[in-house]
Amino acid sequence: MRITQGAFSFLPDLTDAEIRAQVDYALSRGWACSVEHTDDAHPRNTYWDMWGLPMFDLKDGAAVLFEVNACRKAHPGHYIKVNAFDSTRGVESMVLSFIVHRPADEPGFALVRQETGGRNIRYTTRGYAADQPAGRRYR
Repeated sequence: MRITQGAFSFLPDLTDAEIRAQVDYALSRGWACSVEHTDDAHPRNTYWDMWGLPMFDLKDGAAVLFEVNACRKAHPGHYIKVNAFDSTRGVESMVLSFIVHRPADEPGFALVRQETGGRNIRYTTRGYAADQPAGRRYR
């Protein structure tokens, strides 16, 4: 099962050249880029770990790609994504986000059924990776 979060998530994995092209596009628009990673890519996990600080005032996407590759080397079993922020309105608004690295094995999610009061049924998802402790989920 492939995690589908952010732009391009239904496409095949992007090559480094394609990642660089997207980063160059973001930089040409004046957006700041950042790199984040996590070992828990549950759809509601919006708090990924930052890799370094956001990169403001860059003119060349090579610096972002360098940080992506450094993060890949340090965390080969994590999900890694690139974010682009637009600060033109005085706030950092995310305008582009896409996954650039995935673990070799993506265990996926289970759909959990919950019966509640009356004849109501609720559904939620639970990541199979959550069966392992943090740091050992994707090995």
